[in-house]
Amino acid sequence: MKRQYTDEHASAGVRAPLPEIETWPNQYPGYEIEIVLPEFTSVCPKTGLPDHGELTLRYVPDKLCLELKSLKMYMLAYRNLGIFQENVVNRFLRDIVKACQPMEATLIGEFTPRGGVYTKITASWNKKRHGRKG
Repeated sequence: MKRQYTDEHASAGVRAPLPEIETWPNQYPGYEIEIVLPEFTSVCPKTGLPDHGELTLRYVPDKLCLELKSLKMYMLAYRNLGIFQENVVNRFLRDIVKACQPMEATLIGEFTPRGGVYTKITASWNKKRHGRKG
């Protein structure tokens, strides 16, 4: 059986330039922030069809917190980006960690069913487990 998706499809969007996520100094230790982005959209790199979903980010800040307007602009940059859903969640989390170096972070992507298939993807990062780099 011939594979319909290429390695180019699989890596689409993974290294695309996206807006910087800004931060501000955290004032308090030991609490969790939850941010829900209910209107996420991107594009399937093979079919060009839109993917819709809700992203939920939970993170424990260390020295920096995410600035929400820049996070919104970052999210909106995915709108016309061809990228698989699994890569969306992992790339988004990677960029969050790079921006604010949280103590821990989890990103959940719940994507609208297409063709009867519902996808929920969870990626997590922990400073103790993964080290101090992002």
